[in-house]
Formats: sequence, structure tokens, C-alpha cells
Amino acid sequence: MNATLVAVALSLVSAAAYASAAVAQARLAGRTAPGTGTLRLLGSGAWWSAVGLNAGGALLHVAALKYGPLTLVQPLGALTLVAAVPLGARAAGRKVSTIEWRGTLLTLLGLGALLTTAGGSAPHETLSLAEALAVGAATMAVVAGLSRPGTRPGLRHAAASGITSGVASALTQTLTVAVTDHTTGPLFSWRLVVVAVLVSAFAMGGLLLSQTAYRGGLGAPLAVVTLANPVAAAAIGLALLGERFQGGTISLVPALLGTAAAVRGVILLSRAQAQTAPAAEAAVAGPAPSVPSRVVIKSPRAVLHQEHGHGHLRRIRAGRS
Repeated sequence: MNATLVAVALSLVSAAAYASAAVAQARLAGRTAPGTGTLRLLGSGAWWSAVGLNAGGALLHVAALKYGPLTLVQPLGALTLVAAVPLGARAAGRKVSTIEWRGTLLTLLGLGALLTTAGGSAPHETLSLAEALAVGAATMAVVAGLSRPGTRPGLRHAAASGITSGVASALTQTLTVAVTDHTTGPLFSWRLVVVAVLVSAFAMGGLLLSQTAYRGGLGAPLAVVTLANPVAAAAIGLALLGERFQGGTISLVPALLGTAAAVRGVILLSRAQAQTAPAAEAAVAGPAPSVPSRVVIKSPRAVLHQEHGHGHLRRIRAGRS
């Protein structure tokens, strides 16, 4: 089978796993208090279910990176949001809206245009130790800036999550190619150890940042994660790994059109999910009572005093009769 078809097929299954994990994380975040610590989450079965789905998606994604370049595999991550639409609608007990169908169609059309221009050859180049350290330092600086207190923390944490996940994918490709292709260097080296540590740190950091971002809702944060991930990975692939678009400069036109369509589709999907979130919360909360009930609680001393008064009044009335 063609390496490109293998990469696309693995990316499709990976996107479905990531979408299921995102829906599970969003439901868990909705039931979790804002001040809940990481240790509390580690004791939750729902949290480990999301971790398992993310792990399965990550393994499939690693396999896809073996057969396809970053400019091909990473944009297919937008299918995570497409798959999350029916999964989220089913979890909320509603139907997929017209806006969501439009967003899904635009996203698929945009990704189809990108697939025709992305390089189809299997990756062979890898990051050097200096390049890996430079990428890691730059990523940590960007994440530190996005994690500072301020407005729109959910979107900033979502951007940080997408960037760290995209960088982790780029570093994972280096690790995968170096391990499976012995012509790139020795199997065990300090470079691979450093890259493996960076992959683990950025993958876990992206997972925790996404969990924080989803506390405000799934729509907009998931869209930001979906867009920031391929941008960060493709930037590394084009700048450091020698990846190119098929067709030369002419292919930039359909690539830009496909990117615009995919971005528009992702925005529509995020807006649709943001609009359906309040309605879903209201349906779960149920209708408010029309007439509030009032309960008066008296102290034991007041009750005894009241009963003593009623008994004294009855004795007076009996004496008069």
C-alpha cells in the first residue's frame, strides 16, 4: 500500500480517538471544580479513560508520522473537531445543527485541498540535538507567555496546548525516524534521549493545558487547539526538516484556499458548539420552580416557650368555663 494512504488511514483513526478523548475531557471538566488539583484528577476513572483514548490516538499518530510528513499528517488533526461534532451531539442528546454540517463540509473540503498539495514522501530528515534544544526552549518560552494570568485564559491555554502538542509531534517524528532508520545515526545517543524527554514533557503538558482550557467549554478551545497544532508542526517541518509542498510555488494557491476553507469550517464548528452549550446546560439543570418555598426554623427554646404559652392559655380558658 502507498505510504501516503497508510498515513491518511492512521490519521483518520487517530482523529476519532482524540475526538472521543476531547468529549470525555469536556464532560469531566464540567463536573470538576475550578480549584481541583492534578492529584484529584488522577484518582478519577473518567480522567484515565480520557488518558487511554489520548494514548491510543497518540500511538496511531506516531505510526502515521512514520509514513507521512508533518505537512500531511498534522492538518488531518482538524478531523478531531469534525469527529467531535456527532460525538458531542450524541452525548448532549441533540441533533447535529445546520451550522455544524456547514462547518464539517468546509473543513473536509479544505483538508482535501491540502492533501493534494502536501508532500507525500516518507520522512527521512531529523532534528539535530541543537535544533531539538532550540525548539524546546522556544516552545517553553511561548507557553510561559500564554500561561500568564490575564483575559481569556481558556483560549490562551488552548493555544499553548496546541503548540506543545504540535512540537511534540515534530519531535516524535524525529524519534521515530531515528529509531526505525539506522542510517540517520546510532540507535542510542544523547540526542534521542533528550528528544524523548522533550516529547514526554510536551505531550503531558499539552494534555494538562487542554484540560484547563476545556473548563470554559469545548467549542472555541478545541478549535484553537486544532488550528495551533498543525501550524506549529508544519512550521518546524518546513523550516528545519526540508519538507516542501508538491508542485512548487503554484501549489501555494490551492494550499492557501484549502487552509482558508478549513479555518472557516473550524470556526463555524466552534461557534455552533458554543451556542449549543448554554442550551445543554439549561436542559440538564431543569426548569426552575415557579413559587419558591419558605421554611421557618425555630430554636428548641422558642418551641418550648410557645408550647408552654399555649398550655397556660388553655388552663385559663378552662377555668372561665
